[in-house]
Amino acid sequence: MSNRRYVIASIPGDGIGKEVIPVGQEAADAVADRHGFSIEWRPLDWSCERYDRTGRMMPEDGIDQVKECDSIYLGAVGWPGVPDHVSLWGLLIPLRRDLDLYANVRPVRLLEGVTSPLAGRGKADIDFVVVRENVEGEYSEIGGRLYRGTEHEAAVQETVFTRRGVDRILDYAFELAKTRPRKHVTSATKSNGIVHTMPFWDERFEAAKQRHPGVGTAQFHIDILTANFVLHPDWFDVVVGSNLFGDILSDLGPACAGSIGIAPSANLNPSRALPSMFEPVHGSAPDIAGKGVANPIAAVWTAAMMLDFLGEPEAAKTLEKAMEAVLTDPAARTRDLGGTADTKACGQAILKAIAG
Repeated sequence: MSNRRYVIASIPGDGIGKEVIPVGQEAADAVADRHGFSIEWRPLDWSCERYDRTGRMMPEDGIDQVKECDSIYLGAVGWPGVPDHVSLWGLLIPLRRDLDLYANVRPVRLLEGVTSPLAGRGKADIDFVVVRENVEGEYSEIGGRLYRGTEHEAAVQETVFTRRGVDRILDYAFELAKTRPRKHVTSATKSNGIVHTMPFWDERFEAAKQRHPGVGTAQFHIDILTANFVLHPDWFDVVVGSNLFGDILSDLGPACAGSIGIAPSANLNPSRALPSMFEPVHGSAPDIAGKGVANPIAAVWTAAMMLDFLGEPEAAKTLEKAMEAVLTDPAARTRDLGGTADTKACGQAILKAIAG
């Protein structure tokens, strides 16, 4: 029996997070058993429901609690009645910043059994990764509101780019590209309209190109870049952007690949000094929560990313293969992908595929 054991904080959160995270946990446990390691899940009730009950999304010592873990597995945050900025800044943003999870990594791949809404596009056309700077940029706390409720009311929000922050996310993107066949990085910018921060970003991208010879590069303004995601998805390999631009692109990408409901993401501390966090992209989806129809594929793919980062690449491959096998069977796919399965049935099909 292997002594490889991982302690993972499980935060289902809100809405469909409570339905899909258990499916991901079962799948992760199944591949762990098959590959000779174990997982100790530490469930945490951090959510909008907790906020309604206590006035906080997570306890004051929440960051210290998760620092004791090897990883964090997060479902979704957000629920009607709790303003989005309250749920986000009460849980997700503090975790990202206090744990220095500066690299948000979101793979975009057209999977077998899934049809892209882009006419004529197949698996070979859509296979790239969006790398998003995750802790600074446009999502800063600097700013404020003046003269509320009067005709002179004004809102100011500051964007903050640091050389350290920009350089390290660019370096991460270039290093990731070196592990992929095409070895290419595209930078998202808007330096023709945003006159201070984006020219600075472009300068640091030029410096990164010099540090990473042998990697192909391209640069697009964000407006035409979004158009090219739709028109020419085959152009892209690794796409790197600021917090806001990366956020937008990493929703558009999965939509081009068939469904945001299957999109995974990782919030990484590449130094591994603190635990990283893994979460599906799809959000809490209040409109379908509690109906048992949520697609658990994003949660399972996210679990595979987590296992790979923890040093279990073969287990991650087993989980991805099982996930892709299920997607080829309409009886195992959920309704959003044209199938007939509910959340539970899809999860059971994944477990069956893992067992072989």
